[in-house]
Amino acid sequence: MPVFALVDCNNFYASCEKLFRPDLKDTPVVVLSNNDGCVVARSREAKLLGIKMGVPVFQIKAEMQRHGILAFSSNYALTVGKYFRHHML
Repeated sequence: MPVFALVDCNNFYASCEKLFRPDLKDTPVVVLSNNDGCVVARSREAKLLGIKMGVPVFQIKAEMQRHGILAFSSNYALTVGKYFRHHML
């Protein structure tokens, strides 16, 4: 009988951005939904600033500028994934 596991990681997409960009240490980071509409992941620093999950990015533009919050697109991960799948097949 196959065994399945469900893994949930805290701040996953934001943590991945920081993992590959060590210069972002201690920087508040958010990752945006497809087409960059809403916040789908927040770093610990962004959470401490009160950024809520699912908030439309246009509603937090002023906070992003005030606190130096960086936003990354989740579309990037999709593009990279397609690139690797294409070249590995």
